[in-house]
Amino acid sequence: MKTTQFKVLEEVSLNNPIFIEGLPGVGHVGKLAVDHMVDELEATKFVEIYSPAFPPQVYVGEDGIIEDMKNELYYYKTEDEDANDFIFLVGNCQALDTDRQYELCGSILDLVESKGTKKVFTVGGFPTGQQVEGDRVLSAATDEETIEMLKEADITIRSADGGIVGASGLFLALGRLRGMSGACVMGKTPGYFIDAEAAEEVLVKLNQLTGLDVSTEELEQRAEETRQMILKAQQMEQEMMNRAMAQQQQSQEDLRYIG
Repeated sequence: MKTTQFKVLEEVSLNNPIFIEGLPGVGHVGKLAVDHMVDELEATKFVEIYSPAFPPQVYVGEDGIIEDMKNELYYYKTEDEDANDFIFLVGNCQALDTDRQYELCGSILDLVESKGTKKVFTVGGFPTGQQVEGDRVLSAATDEETIEMLKEADITIRSADGGIVGASGLFLALGRLRGMSGACVMGKTPGYFIDAEAAEEVLVKLNQLTGLDVSTEELEQRAEETRQMILKAQQMEQEMMNRAMAQQQQSQEDLRYIG
């Protein structure tokens, strides 16, 4: 596999769908919020995404069955025929390097654009390094009109204090080049634990911005599932480091023997 591969599970026609991204990141705020939206809305998976940009590993489940590193697209059709439908991007990883992140995000935008997407919301965490008090949601956008929409939802507009790293920033930048408008909705979080509270507050604002009515009651359960996923990833990383150290030690011993 040299480029991103799309496994299309269902061909679907959608009405000007709003694209919402929620991949792993700081505090897993975006992943928690958007995974939860997918579950609560009972959205339908229609594409699986595999890419050489993803980490070279798999997860091993309780039953010994592996789980691939992948992203997934889900759709949700609203009951109102005149209202926007939705496409959600979720997954267990992001791309590892810059070049492949561009290729991956561009390929995903090709697909959602073909479905009629003109508006993008990306969702993530804003690291504070300390406990958060007061308003927890802030945002940045592609254009003045979207900024005004954010202000009407009583969302703090982020000032010139740095960038938006990873897919959450890149989807907005590449989308704007295609004529798409959008915003990154961020939840303030200490950044060193899985933050269900920040995800909940972000979800409340997403409901306002999109017209959806997604309950937040089960977010803590979703947070626990994410904790278990992260624990498995950390265990795998530690195992890889241990093997690398053992190989290095063996090589050093071999060199001493030769000498």
